[in-house]
Amino acid sequence: MRVPGLGKQYLKWILVALIVILLPLVIRDPFSIHIVIMVLFMAYLGMCWNLMGGLAGQFSLGHSAFFGLGAYTSTILFYNLGISPLVGIFAGGIVAAVASLFVGYSSLRLKNHYFALATLAFSQVLRVFFVDTRELFGLEVRGAQGLLLPLVGNSPLMLQFDSKTGYYYFIVILVCVILVVSKAVMDSRLGYYLKATRDQEQAAECVGVRTTRAKVSVGAISAFFTALGGTFYAQFLYYIDPGVFGLSWGIEILSIVIIGGIGSFWGPLLGAIILVPLGEVTRIYLSGNLAGLHLVIYGLVIILVMLLIPKGIVSLLDWKKFIKKGGGGDGTVLARE
Repeated sequence: MRVPGLGKQYLKWILVALIVILLPLVIRDPFSIHIVIMVLFMAYLGMCWNLMGGLAGQFSLGHSAFFGLGAYTSTILFYNLGISPLVGIFAGGIVAAVASLFVGYSSLRLKNHYFALATLAFSQVLRVFFVDTRELFGLEVRGAQGLLLPLVGNSPLMLQFDSKTGYYYFIVILVCVILVVSKAVMDSRLGYYLKATRDQEQAAECVGVRTTRAKVSVGAISAFFTALGGTFYAQFLYYIDPGVFGLSWGIEILSIVIIGGIGSFWGPLLGAIILVPLGEVTRIYLSGNLAGLHLVIYGLVIILVMLLIPKGIVSLLDWKKFIKKGGGGDGTVLARE
């Protein structure tokens, strides 16, 4: 039996896949491909955060903790044991997931801004630990100076490439994975439990939903995939420092999701498309005497979007509702059918 419109749907996704595959062949400028990679990378982190913040309604300011744990775990294994980052990336994910279980069971009973502050405190504890620790598991961390990763040349098995094209395809794979995971969680029993918990937690508990277990579970999933992004970032820059645990990472991830649309499926990607090029361009052209001004522009954009489009850029996709309701379109919303 033929489903009307199914052929067009497949054609659309085939076209998108072709564009994604051929894009590095069209964009030859290294800076431009760097911007594209960073857009996808920040969108990936936003999607990871959205699992917890959008689906479960638990606002975390400390996701940089899981990001940093992923970066340092894979790097330590690479330095000490020569283990490929392709293996270390999963080890980092497991470490971050275990850490999230500890944070979850100890702080998820807190509500609203108290939970956000608890996650922020956890990330800052890790930052201070890595700054003050001169040697960790046989690895000379060098405190706040950071650590340069050893170069092995063009080695895909070690997640190192001569050109940025290899990193582009790797982050594309990560984005595709988190999109599939987000959809799977959204449509699962856990997803329905989280919807109920987010909207009416007491009512959910009354009908037998174990709300704490549901939030801890999705927190571990979110932390695991956030850590994968940490390993990618370390290999992409060949450098890490305790700044990966910093507040700035948590705020930047949250800003991208807010601008794109909290809880929306495509919101983080839209937010990254707007904020990442803006941040990179203003940082370059407003450096020197105007250093730091890009942060002001960055903040103004966030404020304007929050005032004029409170549901994020994704609400503009449903432009008919946006016009009728003055900005209230739902867009494609994650777990809000």
